[in-house]
Amino acid sequence: MITLVRRATALCVLGAALTACGTAEDPQAPRPAPSAPSAGPSEPAPSRPPTLAPGPAGLTPVFEHGPRADGRTVALTFDADMTADQGPRAAAGERFDNPQLIAALRELDVPATVFMTGRWAEEYPAEARSIGRDPRFEIANHSYSHYAYTDDCYGLPAVSEERMRADVERAYAAFRKAGVPDAMPYFRFPGGCYDQAALRALTASGVTAVQWDVVGGDAFATDADAVARQVLDGVRPGSVVVLHCTRSAAPVTEEVVRTVVPELRRRGYRFVRVSELIGAANGRR
Repeated sequence: MITLVRRATALCVLGAALTACGTAEDPQAPRPAPSAPSAGPSEPAPSRPPTLAPGPAGLTPVFEHGPRADGRTVALTFDADMTADQGPRAAAGERFDNPQLIAALRELDVPATVFMTGRWAEEYPAEARSIGRDPRFEIANHSYSHYAYTDDCYGLPAVSEERMRADVERAYAAFRKAGVPDAMPYFRFPGGCYDQAALRALTASGVTAVQWDVVGGDAFATDADAVARQVLDGVRPGSVVVLHCTRSAAPVTEEVVRTVVPELRRRGYRFVRVSELIGAANGRR
């Protein structure tokens, strides 16, 4: 389902509690979203990750879920959030990563899409590289500094319209520096907040904006069973579930995954990455 207006109900609880950031450094010159590497003369051309066609007036397209009648598929997505001002908190011992969660996904053999901020990749480059090189996973863009792309997004500081594309490209630069080989051309707005100005600002980046239709509710939750019930009650064929990969702010997510995955498999669901759902929406398998 594609929508070109900001959903008032789109909510990233974690984003609401993140503290305001200082002014970011000047980003690198904007460049298009990364694509698959060029093939050699004797190699077949690699397929480009599926994206949605631009919306009306060429605006950045928005993806919320896959086809409902295309089999029982579901995509688990995890936001790896860290803002530009949280370095001192990380240095003091606060953990914005969650290696136990990633280990659980590997143990359960669950493909997933991780929406990562560039600041997170800078803080945890070895983990970003490990996730990005694991064929189970794909890394997508969650901005560099987790600033909001609208002026009224749950208290997050805002990126000016003229800096939005540069903020996205700065995150891709951080992924490349960390050794992530092929970050996907998908972008998740901080806080889930966007409007037509934001969609217009990102058009030249070539990204597909990815939202969700199932809010996990794991941010700051302490009752893993309640979060798991919320996920299980919300999932439908083609669903995109939003959870978090931030240990200090979402401490029960690993436990939630260990409950939700076997139950959804028992119900006949197959786990896929976001790229497969987008490909299905395009008629690609």
